[in-house]
Amino acid sequence: MEEAVAKEIRKIIHIDMDAFYASVEQRDNPSLRGKPIAVGGSPQGRGGVIATASYEARKFGIRSAMSSKRAAQLCKELIFVRPRFDAYKEVSRQIREIFHRYTDLIEPLSLDEAFLDVTHDKQGIGSAIEIAKLIRRAIKTELHLTASAGVSVNKFAAKVASDMNKPDGLTFIGPSGLTNFMEKLPVEKFFGVGKVTAEKMKRQGLHTGGDLKKLTERELIKHFGKPGRFFYKIVRGIDDRLVKPDRETKSVGAEDTFPFDLTTQEEMYVELEKIALGVHSRLNRYQLKGKTITLKIKFHDFKQITRSQSFERGIDDLESIELTAKQLLLNTDLLNKKVRLLGIQVSNFTDFVPRPDRSEEFQLKLF
Repeated sequence: MEEAVAKEIRKIIHIDMDAFYASVEQRDNPSLRGKPIAVGGSPQGRGGVIATASYEARKFGIRSAMSSKRAAQLCKELIFVRPRFDAYKEVSRQIREIFHRYTDLIEPLSLDEAFLDVTHDKQGIGSAIEIAKLIRRAIKTELHLTASAGVSVNKFAAKVASDMNKPDGLTFIGPSGLTNFMEKLPVEKFFGVGKVTAEKMKRQGLHTGGDLKKLTERELIKHFGKPGRFFYKIVRGIDDRLVKPDRETKSVGAEDTFPFDLTTQEEMYVELEKIALGVHSRLNRYQLKGKTITLKIKFHDFKQITRSQSFERGIDDLESIELTAKQLLLNTDLLNKKVRLLGIQVSNFTDFVPRPDRSEEFQLKLF
């Protein structure tokens, strides 16, 4: 008689750097330490959006993707710092080297966060909690930065856990506590539940995972579409997604080729507003948030360029998409140049709602 083979319990860690860009700036420039700073945007709030705010700035209500004008109004002492993406990429590489001491199953989500599968770690430590402690200690002592970690049996729970005790925290959600944790989790904490969906759920008396759990899979799909299938599983602690080292960058975009070349900034701003609306609609449709916004420009001679900006949190609101695209355009030399195409793309997704089967990348053409 064959014996049943017990399913192996996975050990997943989610590492999320604390106010990454701002922390790197404060580390490298002692004069900025302890002060409210914003990476990105413009001094005196003349334009642009915030990529990252230090924790000192966050006390004033300043957050990433906020317009610099609004941020300057909230904090008169706010210091604007020009982003140094080459420096952030180098620090991210150093963080990745620390991860590789314990596992090669690393799935980066952006420069400042990643999933690690340490079910079978390189050093035979055996404890995911201990490995998370060692990683955080190495980041602090070697790179002089702090990171928060979430440890659990699947990706969803680990990611939620990493955000529970920020900054410089570690949260463990074990197998025995997973069901209770999911039942008590507010619906807005579930990835894929934006403001609109959260409000819809609450109008139906659905405030926690426990409330969602009372509905059948068919009822959840009826009320919330395809994500309903995801909600049905996740409230029961079911998330079998693997940590994929070769994770592909996925994106949602919209672009338009114009019947005549654009020559003024005002004309381009008008078209960007229309394109941003298309991108926002698509993101909302699939309940997606992305950390990177890319502007695509094709000139009358068919030469093409792209400009990007990344944020620490996922973006899905129309204002942030529109402001960022306009700022990227403003920072591009368009003197005496004619534009025949503009496009906006959002990538580096932070939510985990299953994607439509037909494509990994969505490109909306506007006519």
